[in-house]
This record gives sequence, structure tokens and C-alpha cells, in this order.
Amino acid sequence: MQPSDARILRGAAIPSVLAGAAAIVVGFLVGGAKGALGAAIATLVVIAFFSISVVAVSYASKISAQAMFAAAVFSYIFKIIGMFALISVFEGVTAWNNKVFAWTVIALTLVWIGAEIRHTLTTKTLYIDEPAEPVTTGAGEQAGTDGQARADEHVEAPQAGADRSP
Repeated sequence: MQPSDARILRGAAIPSVLAGAAAIVVGFLVGGAKGALGAAIATLVVIAFFSISVVAVSYASKISAQAMFAAAVFSYIFKIIGMFALISVFEGVTAWNNKVFAWTVIALTLVWIGAEIRHTLTTKTLYIDEPAEPVTTGAGEQAGTDGQARADEHVEAPQAGADRSP
């Protein structure tokens, strides 16, 4: 994981953990032990889901921009499918308060996204791709970005007052 990605992960995870602790207290006040358990499970789910996305995108960014985009899209799809699976598997569970769980997931998702946005806006990280230097092939030719060798082109500016008639 790149250092900038680790900072983004910490910058979003710490506020989410703090908000999760507050949600557990609120869940306990609203729904007793079942409410606290629902908030705790929701906190773990949100932190795990978003951490997986950051790690996947960070790893894919080492490969290429296309891989990074694919990792972001597939991690999003994984989160949606994973959340539907959790909801369907635990639909009838009475061990925790489902409403506290749902509201905690929504609240912590907003906290995580807000923290990521805040961290990204306040960090002065430049994302600039440096142009590749031309590769010299030997006989005064340079390879372009497409790999084709080209002869050096010299264009002379027309001289003022020069007669161009044949």
C-alpha cells in the first residue's frame, strides 16, 4: 500500500471508529444491549467494507489506471452484493436491533465518505503523470509515444521580405 493510500485509510477509519463508538452508546440508550450489538456489528461491517475497497484500489493503482478503475468498480459491486447477502441472511435475526444496525450503517457510511473527502481536499497530493522521455533510436530518430520511429523534423520560419516566387 502506498503511503498516501495509508493516510487516506487512517484519515477515514479513525473518524469512523469514533463515530461507531458513539453509535454503540446511542444504540445502547435506544435499544439496550441488542441496540449496542447492532451498532457494533454495523461498525465492523462498514469499516471492513470500506477498508477492503481502499486496499484493493491501492494495490491496483500499482498496476495501471485501468486496473485501478476496475478495482474500484468491482469493490463497489462486491459491497452492494455483500450488503444484500448480509441483509438476506440476517433478515429474521433477533439477536440485535435491526433498525439500529441499519441507521448505524447509513451514518458511518456518510462519516467515512465525508472523512475521505475532507482528507483528500486538505492533503496537497499531486497526481500528475510525467510524460515519458523520447527514446533515441540511434540515427537521429526518436521513438514517439506510439513506438514508431520518426525522423527529426525541422521547420524553418519564413524570413521577412523573402521572395517566394519561382
